[in-house]
Amino acid sequence: MTKRTLGLGAMGMSGGAYGPSDRAESIATVHAALDAGVTLIDTGDFYDMGRNELLLAEALRGRDRDSYRLSVKFGALRGPGNEFSGTDNRPAAVKNFLAYSLTRLGVDHIDIYRPARLDPAVPIEDTVGAIKEMIDAGYVRQVGLSEVNAETIRRAHAVHPIADLQIEYSLISRAVEAEVLPTLRELGIGMTAYGVLGRGLISGHWSAGSAGQGDARGFSPRFASGNVEHNLALVEALRSVAEAKGCSVAQLVIAWVAAQGDDIVPLVGARTRERLAEALPAMDLELTPDDLAEIEKAVPAGSARGDRYPAAFMAALGVGN
Repeated sequence: MTKRTLGLGAMGMSGGAYGPSDRAESIATVHAALDAGVTLIDTGDFYDMGRNELLLAEALRGRDRDSYRLSVKFGALRGPGNEFSGTDNRPAAVKNFLAYSLTRLGVDHIDIYRPARLDPAVPIEDTVGAIKEMIDAGYVRQVGLSEVNAETIRRAHAVHPIADLQIEYSLISRAVEAEVLPTLRELGIGMTAYGVLGRGLISGHWSAGSAGQGDARGFSPRFASGNVEHNLALVEALRSVAEAKGCSVAQLVIAWVAAQGDDIVPLVGARTRERLAEALPAMDLELTPDDLAEIEKAVPAGSARGDRYPAAFMAALGVGN
């Protein structure tokens, strides 16, 4: 059996998207992940207005560049009030964003470079073509995609081989199973699954009303009153399965994603060494057919209530929930 791997998502380590974070603890968590054999680290140039990349630069300083892989998303535009204001995936913008990321991260290349969202004004062929130019120039190693549909994947792959698609995939976000995942497998493209813990909702640690001031989950439909209670009831059903298996809820749901195929790498957004230490054993957790059946019974496909993003952001996604 192929050794399962886990990726580390860095978004929550700065900027307060999921509540306050501690810079020193975030850096220590990156170190702990690398020391544990985690090699994939994911960020976006717009996370905390570039400060997330600066944090990673500090955390990765002195590490062998070949010992880790950096996945970087680009294209999201933000205003001075930190609000999102669209997407720019023009070839000139691709190269501009890349130059800033290389500088902030303090590296000479990005391993996987990907547009965060599709730009409706720019053909995906043009965007991928620009990344290909950067590969030819030695600044990028591979092309990735994020949150696009099967048709876009095919069009992009025709320009240059796509390494992987980053997309939300969890027990409560399974829309990719219908068309996107089969397309990836047909073309030999991997998947990096983010949101495997449903932004903490199905981690086993969340309770109604936990979102503090500034926490983006306070605006998420799945965390809204009337939905969150239903969704947490699903978690309690999962807890019974986890207890019978002798693991935590978080470990169970991460292992479920990993069990869907060796071509899927779960990303965990651990912000502390404690949460990372809980997630890591999930890669060694073997789920039997009976276990998978019990998990499916506890959380059937489509059973979660609420969209995975606020309405304003759903329109930019290639697939729904």
